[in-house]
Amino acid sequence: MLLKLIRLLLFPISILYGLGVALRNLFFDLGLFKSTKFNIPVLIIGNITLGGSGKSPMTEYLLKLLKNELRVAVLSRGYGRKTTGFKLVETDSTAAEVGDEPMQFKQHFPALTVAVCENRVAGMHQLVSNHDVVILDDAYQHRWLQPSLSILLLEYSSLQKVDFLVPTGNLREPRSATKRADLLVVTKAPQNISVLEKTKLIKCIQPQPNQKVFFSYLQYASLLNVADGSSRQLNTLRTDTHVFLLTGIANARPLVAELERYTSHITHHQYPDHYNFSTADIEKISQEYLDCEAADKLIITTEKDAQRLKNSTFAASLARTLLYVLPVETAFAEDDKIKFDQLIVNHVREYSKHS
Repeated sequence: MLLKLIRLLLFPISILYGLGVALRNLFFDLGLFKSTKFNIPVLIIGNITLGGSGKSPMTEYLLKLLKNELRVAVLSRGYGRKTTGFKLVETDSTAAEVGDEPMQFKQHFPALTVAVCENRVAGMHQLVSNHDVVILDDAYQHRWLQPSLSILLLEYSSLQKVDFLVPTGNLREPRSATKRADLLVVTKAPQNISVLEKTKLIKCIQPQPNQKVFFSYLQYASLLNVADGSSRQLNTLRTDTHVFLLTGIANARPLVAELERYTSHITHHQYPDHYNFSTADIEKISQEYLDCEAADKLIITTEKDAQRLKNSTFAASLARTLLYVLPVETAFAEDDKIKFDQLIVNHVREYSKHS
């Protein structure tokens, strides 16, 4: 309640911020600020809200779609890293060096190029000569670079909510900024969303005539034991299983909802997005785990958070626990999947041919 009051008192700053965003976008639209265009396909994934829309799973979805036929690279800002400038991500890099999300991409796709650079144009110049397509994670607001295709993610649960620009609300840009996108993807929707609800949400979004709208959902895989790589099916969690959930992501609600399908005994240690866990944080959850008398107990974290847990100072505490990672993927209903995949593949082929 106090936080909401503080954010409301900051509304004048939101107005000033909105004016600044509007002027900046106007200068780009008028050509007063120049966007750099490249001669290979550049796919941008982003949102207009503060985190939590599913950009990482969408990035990995595109990598799986394109990696077998093309030389694909991922370029990220590397949020939270302690380095600057252009840097290639290696399989033995750390989250402190390159950021947690780029580390996750490299772990999943070790043969592909993953790079970080806060200046996306400078980063592109390093990649353009030896790659066929570059995917930029979280770059919708980075207008100094002109994408060949922009994919805007809209989170299902926030579509019909009234929101404001930061710091009062969670909007990076006004909702009118959706007009810049080529594709609109509603993320984290129910897997069995009805045609009627889709129609209702599309009316709410008000897409432009040239914009395609797709609906996606999150698909959770089996739990993976961090210590030995063994897997455990989610449906083996019992009603008396005690889960200690450790997250430092923008929106953990879908993850909590998934776990609540199996057990109500969830102790959630929730931290801000990209949070750098301390030794005290890890010791606290480890001790709670050890003190718990449940016959079946485990610690669950996300793949992104796991990148920041690969720290030797945490090893002793975590070695006393059962620590699992819960992978998650973007998925589409079959009809949307066929259309979305074909649109992406056709765009990359046509753009490359004309370039």
